[in-house]
Amino acid sequence: MYSLSTSRLARPCRSALAFVSRSARTPLARVRAQSTTSISQNPSSHPPPIAQNEQPPALTEPFFASQIVHGRSLLKPYHHPPTHHIPVALLHFRSHHLNLLNLYMHFAQHAAAALAVPVTNPASLPTQRRLWTVIKGPFVHKKAQENFERKTHKRVVKVYDADQGVVDKLVAYLEHHELAGVGLRVVRWHRAPVGVGALTMEAMKGQLRRGGAEGRKGEAVTTGQKVKKLGERIVAEETKAAKAKEEAGDAAKKS
Repeated sequence: MYSLSTSRLARPCRSALAFVSRSARTPLARVRAQSTTSISQNPSSHPPPIAQNEQPPALTEPFFASQIVHGRSLLKPYHHPPTHHIPVALLHFRSHHLNLLNLYMHFAQHAAAALAVPVTNPASLPTQRRLWTVIKGPFVHKKAQENFERKTHKRVVKVYDADQGVVDKLVAYLEHHELAGVGLRVVRWHRAPVGVGALTMEAMKGQLRRGGAEGRKGEAVTTGQKVKKLGERIVAEETKAAKAKEEAGDAAKKS
């Protein structure tokens, strides 16, 4: 664990400064950031203690976002900047309750910040609205009608520059801690390696070579030749059946 005083915090970490200013009431108060990874009981695995004259490591935004700090969820989540701007996934959130949707979006952004996944700010999609009109009762109360409305609020978040394994962990974490009344749909893009067209062409040529074993002297059998063989086979079977029918009729006449 790292013991960091308020006077030694790095300037870029605004979230940590805001957290310290809220929780600390005296200038000598300290914030302890516990690592998300479990520390074994072996003393050799613990980080070395910080000497009195030694300066503690700079507390940056990415480091603060990857730690477990109680009360950090009250602050705005940190958004890691994308490095290559390559989209890898889209996260669609839908709910009929706006407050639950905003709460789950806040949770999802903090989860992405803890996993160092670059995501965009939630974008609001058009709200879907549906109306129903139902009569209160038949017969004399037919003119008395009642209207019902249902709104579906939508948000979308785009994920950049993350490995597929990290995206799977993020989606699994969100599904494990899903909030009742909020739906999640994930759209992913899998990147094909360079030269995938040449590999596909080689695979198709290999299939044609394997199909050529049916031809003569290793020549490939085309679709037209296959259709011709099938037609000749059908004609032969139909001719054989017609001859058998004629022979059966002649035998019946003779008898």
